Amino acid sequence: MKKLLFLGILLSGFLINAQAYPRYDNNHELKFNAGMFLATGSAEGSYEYYFTEDTSFGGTVYFNNDATDYNGDFGIGPNLRAYFGYQPRSGVFVEAFGLYYTWDEVDLENNISLRNDKFSTVALGLGLGNKWVTPSDNFTLEIYGGVGRNVNPEVFQDTFMFRGALSVGFRF
Repeated sequence: MKKLLFLGILLSGFLINAQAYPRYDNNHELKFNAGMFLATGSAEGSYEYYFTEDTSFGGTVYFNNDATDYNGDFGIGPNLRAYFGYQPRSGVFVEAFGLYYTWDEVDLENNISLRNDKFSTVALGLGLGNKWVTPSDNFTLEIYGGVGRNVNPEVFQDTFMFRGALSVGFRF
């Protein structure tokens, strides 16, 4: 009888411990930048994988039908985020990102017919934002802004590039 009582107390301790620390099984998140879509007509999608409760790794892809826009017509790049909120995987975050993007230049100073007007570059930058999560941990809303420096800018190209987002997401 004492062995059965001891076994019952031991198992109940494991059950209580399991209830005290919730598990976060939704480690993947897909996001759509609704703010950029409404403002410029660009389509931007992102993926984020949480490898701890406070850090994630992800990637972004965007398409724009205006190749002369400030961030070009196509971009792809990785990012690394650190969260500082009270709840895991939400709240204020800081992001380091890289971005490869392409664009067309229409106002070249020297209009030489042999000169190519399609360009691409790489930018590295930092961003800051905030993320809110529903109690079910399935849906997210995110506001984000960042600035990057072009690694190899052309003479006629801006040295800095800017990113912004008002994204809605789904975790699974």
